[in-house]
Amino acid sequence: MSLALRDQQRHTYADYCSWPEDVRYELIDGRAYAMSPGPNRRHQELVVEVLRQVADALEGSPAAFTSRPFDVRLPRGQEADDDIDTVVQPDIMVVCDRTKLDDRGCRGAPDWVIEVLSPSSASHDQILKRALYERHGVREYWLIHPVDLIVTVYRLVDGAMASPTSTSSRTPWRGGSCPRS
Repeated sequence: MSLALRDQQRHTYADYCSWPEDVRYELIDGRAYAMSPGPNRRHQELVVEVLRQVADALEGSPAAFTSRPFDVRLPRGQEADDDIDTVVQPDIMVVCDRTKLDDRGCRGAPDWVIEVLSPSSASHDQILKRALYERHGVREYWLIHPVDLIVTVYRLVDGAMASPTSTSSRTPWRGGSCPRS
């Protein structure tokens, strides 16, 4: 199942910021996709557990990590924030370069993005967002299948997401480490 479009218009971050907060959207290439309603309990338990493990793994690192709702603005170039037409809210993200962070969220690609799949957004996350993250240079993209507890890992190799690997065990982040402080 794919996510519903808000309308057929092209939108920017300025539009996005003016919408009521009771219905959430992600912008991808100007198209506003309605985000699924609040995640279920199992989804949130997985997000919290993975975020805890990420925090433990990155202890002592200057990396920043967070979970949604947190706006990740992905500019095409040097356009002003209000003109950016792609804004996503990953379940979990890690950013090694803290200069990308500001009061509005993150401007530029995170180094590592993790999504816990849900029936309403699985194809969106697996196809559209994988291609988006590849295009913007996200170094590693994990998809967690909550029923089977399988993690599908995509790594950026020579500018393209390599064929995925899957594991059902704990796997440390292999996309490279952030420099230690």
